Order: sequence, then structure tokens, then C-alpha cells
Amino acid sequence: MAAYAVVVRDGQVLLARSPADGGGHEWVLPGGGMDHGEDPLDTVVRELDEETGYRVEVTGLLGLDSSRHVFGSWAGLQGPVDHHGLRIVYEGRIVGGDLRNEVDGSTDMAAWHDLDAVPGLTRVRLVDIALRLWRERPVDGRAFVPADE
Repeated sequence: MAAYAVVVRDGQVLLARSPADGGGHEWVLPGGGMDHGEDPLDTVVRELDEETGYRVEVTGLLGLDSSRHVFGSWAGLQGPVDHHGLRIVYEGRIVGGDLRNEVDGSTDMAAWHDLDAVPGLTRVRLVDIALRLWRERPVDGRAFVPADE
């Protein structure tokens, strides 16, 4: 389980950069895995601070993204590994702190990007899913994003 936040300000979205499989980098939504026993709201606030330097206030629950993948190996386990992930997507706003890059973490850079420029970024699929949730606010909290989008 993991928790992420869509933070939009002045037509820009806050993203973090992470190493990509096979080399290079990709942009990700700030957030990450929940510690055992941690409340998801606490997770997203902690992760945003760690990855971006900002303190955020959660202003809404946008939805959930459930994904299932079978890997040949994953996290040091020999495959096939049937992995089911549940990602909680919140909306947040900055209430303090200063933009900075994470040191010795899962990301190496945080930056604001124009919403119109996001389709041109190398990014993980969750960015598209979360932005669709933010724009459309579906009643069931699910956003369908085709695999090729």
C-alpha cells in the first residue's frame, strides 16, 4: 500500500524524479509506501516532506489505483511473483517548507511542471492516472487510463 498526492499550484504540478528501470530517469508523483501501522494521511505528508521539502495539507481523497503485475522476480524474490499494489491518491496543498531535492532517497529531484508539459515528460503511469482523478473527480474514485496513454 502506498499514498501519493497531486499538488497543483498556478497551473503547475509538483513531481519528483526517480531512477527508471533500464537507466535514465522518470517523473513520479510524490509519495510512497506506507510503514506498517502508519495511517495513509501520515504517509503522504511524510513522503512529500522527504521527497520535496514541502509540508502539505491533504485537502481531499481523489481515488484509488489498484494494480496487479506478475514479475519474473521482484524485490529480491525469485519469480514468478504475483504483486498487487494499492495506491491511495490524495489532493494536497503546500502549507510550508521550501522546495529541495531528496538526499539518499528514492528520488533525486523535485520540480514544478506546467500541466500542459506533462504529456512530454518521461513519467510513470500513475502520474496520468492521478491527474485524471484530479481533473475528473469520478464518483467511484477510479480513473481508467489506457496503457498507451
